[in-house]
Amino acid sequence: MQGPSTTPPFPAFYPSSEASIRHLPVNLFASVMGLSGLALAWRLAHDSLGAPAFVGEAIGAFAWGVFMLVSLGYLAKLAKHPQAVHAEFHHPVAGNFFGTIVISILLLSAVAEPYSAPAARAVWTVGVLATFALSFVVVSRLLKGQVDASHAVPAWLIPGVATLDIAVTGGHMPMAWAAELNLLAGAVGAVLALVLFAMIVSRLVHQDPLAPGMTPSLMILVAPFAVGFLAYSNIVGGIDRFGALLFYFALFMFAVVAPKVFRPSVKFSPAWWAIGFPMAALVNAALKYAAFRASGPLWALATVLLGTLSLAMAVLTVRTVRIALNGKLFT
Repeated sequence: MQGPSTTPPFPAFYPSSEASIRHLPVNLFASVMGLSGLALAWRLAHDSLGAPAFVGEAIGAFAWGVFMLVSLGYLAKLAKHPQAVHAEFHHPVAGNFFGTIVISILLLSAVAEPYSAPAARAVWTVGVLATFALSFVVVSRLLKGQVDASHAVPAWLIPGVATLDIAVTGGHMPMAWAAELNLLAGAVGAVLALVLFAMIVSRLVHQDPLAPGMTPSLMILVAPFAVGFLAYSNIVGGIDRFGALLFYFALFMFAVVAPKVFRPSVKFSPAWWAIGFPMAALVNAALKYAAFRASGPLWALATVLLGTLSLAMAVLTVRTVRIALNGKLFT
C-alpha cells in the first residue's frame, strides 16, 4: 500500500476535467473554523486592545454565511453522490476532516452567543452531541487494528481537538450539566490529543515525508496545545503555570512548523485551510495570556500573530473564491 507521500491528500476524489459537486472536499469546512476563530480573536482584541468592534462581528457574520454555503454544497453532494461521501468518511485520512464540521458548529455557537444566548446554547448542544459521536466512531475505527502506520498524519488530531473545543466554547454555558460535560470533553480530548500526537510525530520522524499537498496540515500540530490552553483555562477558571506551559509549547510548535508550511513550492488547494484554526487558536491563546501577564512583549507578539492570521485568512478567502468561480474547486 502506498503511503501519503505518494498518494493524493484525499484519494476519495481524483482529478477530473469534469466539474461536479461530487468533488467538493469536506475539508472546506476548515474555512469556517479559521474564520470563526479569527472573529473570536478580534473580539478579544476589541476587549483588550480597543480594536474596532465591527471587525470581529463582520468576520463572524461572514463565517456563518460561509458555513451555510458550504453546508448546502455538501448536502447537495450527499444527495447526488452519496457513494463519494461514504468513501470520504471511511477513508483513513480524509475521514478525520469530518471533524471540521463539528468544530465549526461549536465555534459558531460562540460567535452567535452575544446575539442570542438560547440559540447559541442550542447550536452548542448539537455540536457537543455530534462531536462525541464522531470521536467515538473514529477511536472505535482505530482500535479495530491493522491500521497502516503511514496514515498517522496530522489530520488524525482533528476529532480529538474537536472534543477539546467543547470546553473551549462551553466554558460559560449556564446549564447545570455543562460543567461536568466540559470536564468529560477535556478528559477525552486531552488524552486523545497526546496519544495521537505521539503517533503522528513517530510517523513523521520514521517514515517518508507528507505529500506536498498535505504540507499545510502540519500546522494542525499546534492545535492540541493552543486549544488545550483555552480549554484548560476555561475548566479551571483561570490561567496558571500549567496553562502557561501549554501556551508556550504551542508557540514553539508554530515556530517549528511555520517555515515548513509557508513555502512558495506548496501549491494552493482547499487543504491550505488547515492552517486557519490552529493559528486562530494560538492567536486567541496569545491574547488571553498577554492580558493575564500584562506584558508588553506578549502584547506585541499577540498583535503580530493576529495580523498574520488576518492576512492569511484574507489570502485564502480570495484564492478560494477564485477557484470556486473558475470551477477548479469542483474538478
